[in-house]
Amino acid sequence: MTDGAALTIWVDADACPVVVRDILCRAATRTAIQTVFVANHSLPLPRSQHVRMLQVASGFDVADHEITRRCNTRDLVITSDIPLAADVVEKGASVLSPRGERYTADNVRARLQMRDFMDTLRSSGIDTGGAPPLSQADRQQFANQLDRWLHSAQARPGS
Repeated sequence: MTDGAALTIWVDADACPVVVRDILCRAATRTAIQTVFVANHSLPLPRSQHVRMLQVASGFDVADHEITRRCNTRDLVITSDIPLAADVVEKGASVLSPRGERYTADNVRARLQMRDFMDTLRSSGIDTGGAPPLSQADRQQFANQLDRWLHSAQARPGS
């Protein structure tokens, strides 16, 4: 568990786009906020005292469970995994998708229900398509939302 006074950005790194990883590494260095990439394989990361890799065992949701276990209410989690987002929001942490969508207590349950519905359609043989590639607008939205969170988090007492 992280120190209650520390801010940490936890990244569900197995499916994190490289461009988002780069944005996060630059932000970690700029703001001196610890950023931890959690994955079941090693990732190329820049040398920085504020960026580190946490490699977990392979297996279904191992990285997700580790992030959920370690995050606290002052932290930010970067993920496109809706069940992980729901678990983290329930713990009181902030969640941001690589497309810049904030998951909150007000919207994560609806997203989870839609995800489950789409999963049911796919398992019955219906092609639901996939998510479109990350666009320049998505990248900008992510960077803007990250900057908002960083500004807000650093302005809080104890930061």
